[in-house]
Amino acid sequence: MKLAFYAPMKPPDHPTPSGDRRMGRLLWKALEHAGFDLELVSTFRSLETSGDVQAQIKNEREGRLEADRLIELWRATPFKIPAGWFTYHVYHKSPDWIGPYVCEALNIPYFIAEASHAPKQANGPWKLGYDAAAKAISQAACVFHMTTLDGACLKPLIADTDRLVFLPPFLDTKTFLDAAEETVNTEDLVVTAGGQRGKKNMLAVAMMRSGDKFVSYEQFRSILPRLKTEDWQLLIVGDGDRRDDIEKLLSPFAGRVVYLGQQPAAVLPAFYRFADVYVWPAHGEAYGMAFLEAQICGLPIVAGKIRGVPDVVKDRQTGLLTPEGDFDAFAETVDFLLASFSVREEMSQAAQRFVQSERGIEKAAETLKHYIGQVLA
Repeated sequence: MKLAFYAPMKPPDHPTPSGDRRMGRLLWKALEHAGFDLELVSTFRSLETSGDVQAQIKNEREGRLEADRLIELWRATPFKIPAGWFTYHVYHKSPDWIGPYVCEALNIPYFIAEASHAPKQANGPWKLGYDAAAKAISQAACVFHMTTLDGACLKPLIADTDRLVFLPPFLDTKTFLDAAEETVNTEDLVVTAGGQRGKKNMLAVAMMRSGDKFVSYEQFRSILPRLKTEDWQLLIVGDGDRRDDIEKLLSPFAGRVVYLGQQPAAVLPAFYRFADVYVWPAHGEAYGMAFLEAQICGLPIVAGKIRGVPDVVKDRQTGLLTPEGDFDAFAETVDFLLASFSVREEMSQAAQRFVQSERGIEKAAETLKHYIGQVLA
């Protein structure tokens, strides 16, 4: 059964990597796994991050023209009309100006995955996008929310709560693990990058860019001096345009923070398995795919208890979550895990079971197939 697929924030074929692009690709794969035939019907990006009203009006106009193009095309070739429309990631900065209009014109059901609704934006600089996103969410036959927090915020827009479905973030565990390079000498790579052997290793995997990611790196500057563990070492996998700034920021810990740069996906499992604890403050984090990667490799987590993080890390089972901005608690928790081999082992096994059974692509495909199938039937 054919579904139109659209991602207004960033299309799945966009050249720049990001968590948003990755989840879009995973959703595409999960939908195919569920038996749907997908067509990427538009690469138009509606993302507007500056609050420029004129830019938003321009986006609306261009989105409507794109919608008119698709309506005209499909009315001329009715056999090509999809059974439904699936949009990934709708919120006030990136509304869907195309899907709801097309679905209404052609009388086909509209589905959304990862929608967000923030009432505080109702009269802000993104009011146009806020209203459009709210209308799209209200119109959807089914809204798949990816965090518990998003689900609670979406309820006021959806009269029939059966249309609101929890689809937690997921990982294609088999593909991720099967692609792992087994001959990587991780310790040698760490030493080559300036690290030392025989240390207790914390690991963070994150892009070095402005915004929330940079704030998390800033928070390390407050966390690291609070550690009581003497032989710690922080390994950072990632790169980006703020790398120089981050290295300057963490320069007081020269020799103890090891910058490994961007690593191929096939090499990441080796780093996850080498480290003792995965650490990330998670400032503003929607959920964080690296948490799932770390856990499927058996690496316990220490992170901030923020937004969607509790949906990808089982607190006190696969890791330990600390209050947002509490750097003393974060450091104490890291110290505790680094000193507790038996706890780390228990969490390691629990983490692998959790991701494999509850956060795999197979589980996501089942959910999508069931709820979309119900509507299409």
